[in-house]
Amino acid sequence: MVSRQKLATRTGETVALATIVRAQGSTPRATGAKMLVFRDGTIKGTIGGGEMERRVIEESRAALESGQPRMVHYTFREVEQGNVGVCGGENDVFIDVIGSSKELLIVGAGHVGQAVAQLGEFLGMDCVVFDTRPEYANQERFPRARQTLIGEIGQELAKYPISRQSYIVIATRGHLQDAEALAAVIRSPAAYIGMIGSRRKTLRVFEMMKAQGIEQELLDRVHAPIGLDIGAETPEEIAVSIVGQIIAEMRGKA
Repeated sequence: MVSRQKLATRTGETVALATIVRAQGSTPRATGAKMLVFRDGTIKGTIGGGEMERRVIEESRAALESGQPRMVHYTFREVEQGNVGVCGGENDVFIDVIGSSKELLIVGAGHVGQAVAQLGEFLGMDCVVFDTRPEYANQERFPRARQTLIGEIGQELAKYPISRQSYIVIATRGHLQDAEALAAVIRSPAAYIGMIGSRRKTLRVFEMMKAQGIEQELLDRVHAPIGLDIGAETPEEIAVSIVGQIIAEMRGKA
């Protein structure tokens, strides 16, 4: 049977690796003990069990959410003092995020989506493509995409584990699907959300969002119309403007 650790590597699933980097005094496990933590809180391995391990799992899930590693310190004192054990020692645990490359979620597998995927892959991003049409979202058109997901846009996006490492490009074939996609991701922790279309189309979609109870401050974080204003016309030029804006967002220049 393939271990979940190997499966995570194959599918691109991001996991947290918790390692005891310092153990002083009496502790359950020595320096070097490791534990993998998955997004749902399940684990592989152990760093000692008990309350400390429970807290490390919580910290690991938070690291997976943020995409950032962290160092945590635990002191083993009496339980009634509110600490994590009775051993009397101390542990420093480093939590690393494995497989946390930026991912590009492309909603819409048309010409622009295909060109955006090519540029994103060139930059080392993991690409995931969403569409309702298998004749568009397939391995032939997106040979290097990590996944191509076919189905109702809103349902597929709602099921997908969007994180702060996710950059979302909405470029479907119509404003109704754009609105469906935006509604599914607007409250997500994604680092970037952009939607293609004219200013008139953007206003129309935003009005639909407001009618659904979406707050203006959430809409304000959406890059729409998407991309840098470089006078782009072709799908390839539009892709350059979109990816350029994503890079600016990554670098804090947006």
